Amino acid sequence: MKSTAFHDLKNATIDDALQQLDTSKEGLTDEEAQKRLETYGLNKVQSREVNPLLKFLSYFWGPIPWMIEVAVIMSAVIGRWEDFFIILTLLMVNAVVGFWQEYKADNAVKMLQRRLASMAKVKRNGDWKDVPSVMLVPGDVVRVRIGDIVPADIKVMEGEYLLLDESALTGESLPVEKKVPDLAYSSSIVRQGEVDALVIGTGSKTFFGRTTVLVEKAITRSVFQKSVARIGNRLIQLTILMVTIVLIFSVLRGESLLQTVQFALVLTVAAIPAAMPAVMSVTMAIGAVDLSRKEAIVRKLETIEEMAGMDVLCSDKTGTITKNLLTVREVRALNGLQPGDVLLYGKLASRKEDEDPIDSAILDYNFEGEKDQSEYDVESFTPFDPVSKRTEAMLKDSQGRFLKVSKGAPQVILALSSNGDDLKQHVESIVDEFALKGYRALGVASNSGGEWLFAGLIALYDPPRADSAETIRRAEAMGVAIKLVTGDHLAIAKETAVQVGLKPDIVTTSAIESKTDEEAERIVENSSGFAEVFPEHKYRIVELLQNDNHIVGMTGDGVNDAPALKKADVGVAVEGSTDAAKSAAEIVLTAPGLSVIIDAINESRLIFTRITNYVIYRLTETTRVLIFITLSIVVFNQYPVTALMVVLLALLNDLPIMTMAYDKVIPPDRPEKLNVRGILLLTLVLGVAGVLSSFTLLYIGREVLQLSTEVLQSFIYLKLSVAGHLTVFIARTRGHFWSVRPAPILLAAVITTQLVATLITVYGFLLPAMGWSLALLVWGYAFVSFILIDYVKIAVIKRTHMR
Repeated sequence: MKSTAFHDLKNATIDDALQQLDTSKEGLTDEEAQKRLETYGLNKVQSREVNPLLKFLSYFWGPIPWMIEVAVIMSAVIGRWEDFFIILTLLMVNAVVGFWQEYKADNAVKMLQRRLASMAKVKRNGDWKDVPSVMLVPGDVVRVRIGDIVPADIKVMEGEYLLLDESALTGESLPVEKKVPDLAYSSSIVRQGEVDALVIGTGSKTFFGRTTVLVEKAITRSVFQKSVARIGNRLIQLTILMVTIVLIFSVLRGESLLQTVQFALVLTVAAIPAAMPAVMSVTMAIGAVDLSRKEAIVRKLETIEEMAGMDVLCSDKTGTITKNLLTVREVRALNGLQPGDVLLYGKLASRKEDEDPIDSAILDYNFEGEKDQSEYDVESFTPFDPVSKRTEAMLKDSQGRFLKVSKGAPQVILALSSNGDDLKQHVESIVDEFALKGYRALGVASNSGGEWLFAGLIALYDPPRADSAETIRRAEAMGVAIKLVTGDHLAIAKETAVQVGLKPDIVTTSAIESKTDEEAERIVENSSGFAEVFPEHKYRIVELLQNDNHIVGMTGDGVNDAPALKKADVGVAVEGSTDAAKSAAEIVLTAPGLSVIIDAINESRLIFTRITNYVIYRLTETTRVLIFITLSIVVFNQYPVTALMVVLLALLNDLPIMTMAYDKVIPPDRPEKLNVRGILLLTLVLGVAGVLSSFTLLYIGREVLQLSTEVLQSFIYLKLSVAGHLTVFIARTRGHFWSVRPAPILLAAVITTQLVATLITVYGFLLPAMGWSLALLVWGYAFVSFILIDYVKIAVIKRTHMR
């Protein structure tokens, strides 16, 4: 192959381009394609990879790491070497765990992205086949059609035209028409048309690859994440207030400033929820992998949270509620023709290699009296598009006579036909007859002498999936209203709705046209679905539901579904969707049917619940420890625990809490929304209850048992540690702690860390020894407090109506 620059091929003829690329209209062989792949590389723009070492070092940079590092330095300055090594260990463990969890989350996302890799139809060894777009090389012959994303820079060779959306490349919002021998650029979206084309540039050699500056994608945050961030900010403010009080009282009492500042830094590090973003990211990444096992690929992790709150799903009919296995049920001939003539014209107006469901159904149907189509050669073919709503083929028979055939929506074929006005009433009555049986009607016309004549109708049937009725029942039980949205005839939509257990309260989109938003919202709210829908109607339906404070999901598969998929809170590209629909959606299904979506909703609620449980735990624990330590210093003029003990609390209690991402939880039976006010009230009450419990034990240790200061600190440290992890079991359920069995990994983490905490206080490793009797007293006291506080939790939840 000759070395050819992009600009050399821009104005070249097709023959010159084929010659320069050393290929033909039959495409490349597999062997030649492999050689070129080794020369030119994969057909993708290489993303900038961050050096793993630099990424690891980034965990030592930022406000939280800086505070830990200052605490390390100050521990060395004042000679507290135990503190120095433990705090240094905390710093390293935070960095290693954070790096490892992010690494796993990144790998999970990359794995999901690979599953979403687009495919291209390419001619290899003279046959059409589907290959991953990244495997394309210059010289390949590809076919692109409506709904595709142009996989590489191509030169149009055969076909009437392409109508491309190049807005992502040029900013131009109007579609651009491309004909032979124009160039079409990689990443353009095909709005209309179908052509065969020659690949002239791949990867970084494409127009997109050369002009795109690689920048990091902006990180978007969902409403849920913003709410959690606000809670985290309140926690930071509380921490700063408490630490400031500690500093003021310590200075007023003339205590060592260095030791006071060191303690304040350590207390701040332990209290601020530095792990909260990591826990959320890891939980969502794990959930995204679980969703992928259920055949739902998440393109944006924050969508998981939106899906947990989704209360309305606008579902497409074909392939979602029905099987998308169209079959011909009846052929009705008109105008003096035979059914065989109508079927022949229908087959001639179809193309097998497009793998269109309607075309496949007609081509696969056979019956007696069918006429032979082999005597016709296809001169040109115009594929279906949503604007014209029909296909058209120009044919030539063995005797050199030309024939045009077309199939499409009956009203479109009637308008095309010269005898359409005469047949209109009769055709409409047949269409209604078919619709009452759940059949979709397709009009067929022929043109052999200058005029189009309506030939007849073909009835197609797409039966409901066997699991659709049960799936819809499950969705409604979960608080998700299903609204059927289809372009089919009203009678078909109503019949389908009845078959799958939906109310037949289906309306056409004319019901909301010329209505005020308030009137239209009421109609949309009260209907079970919509028939005879166009893409612009889908967009408005979503918008009206959102205006009525619903979190809306929308399914779709075509290029014209993209606006509605983007508008919806949760856009779902169903199995078999076009690349354009996949790129607009947040979730892509890789298996047919509605049950996949319901499984995804269920999984998203599990993820939402795990994150909410962690937030409740973290808020409660920080409130409990901060207020207790601060009030102890202010009221008793005594540090209840040392700086080293605070670090050990953070190390032994926080890091294992990452296992909450794997915890067993029961998904709620209604859509989930973060109850910020309820969570703040619950955590405040639980935190204050924990403070009272700790003060009571402090009193017992000081006044009743009269423990020395050193032993008393070990005594209180063990109580804070044990009670902290018991708080996990309070936070993870909305019923009593025993209502949901914890995951083995979470239980093992709690047992292991608390065993370590107990042993170091009993035997005096790093901390003053206090013996088994005091340790057992702490355990008994903590467990009784735990049960009492669990009942307090139940009372608060009933009062705040939290689920």
